[in-house]
Amino acid sequence: MDLRQKQRAVVDAIEDIKGHDIVVYNTAALPTMFERVVIASGDSTRQVKALADHVQEKLEALGARVYGVEGAASSEWVLVDFGDLVVHVMHPTVRSFYNLEEIWGGKDVKMAPPKKPAAKKPATTKSPAKKPAKKAAGKPAVRKAPASRAKAARPGRSR
Repeated sequence: MDLRQKQRAVVDAIEDIKGHDIVVYNTAALPTMFERVVIASGDSTRQVKALADHVQEKLEALGARVYGVEGAASSEWVLVDFGDLVVHVMHPTVRSFYNLEEIWGGKDVKMAPPKKPAAKKPATTKSPAKKPAKKAAGKPAVRKAPASRAKAARPGRSR
């Protein structure tokens, strides 16, 4: 699987579960063992865990190998290692404390927007003009008495 396909799949997986503040950094020029770092936030520990799990499941389905997952127990900061790409999913308070953007930052990766299928235009066929509804002939409309009158009008009951 190509690196660009991986990073697109990671970002899509994070967006699926409503992750936010997603950044992708190119670390190829730095002396590291990976080429991309993706950092994202979730609003709660439950969402952080769900984001990390969804990223892992989606990339495994596409054939990517997961080398390791760290921090899933506490779910405040979960790291998912795909070899050439590392994903950090963090709670906002933990993210602001550790400030990984300062460590890995420098060169953001500009990603093309995801390709969406073209919307089909509805067929433009003329529908026949609707005729006005006809009134029922012969019988006059029957009105029901309000509930309070109906009870009072019953024979054999006195108040």
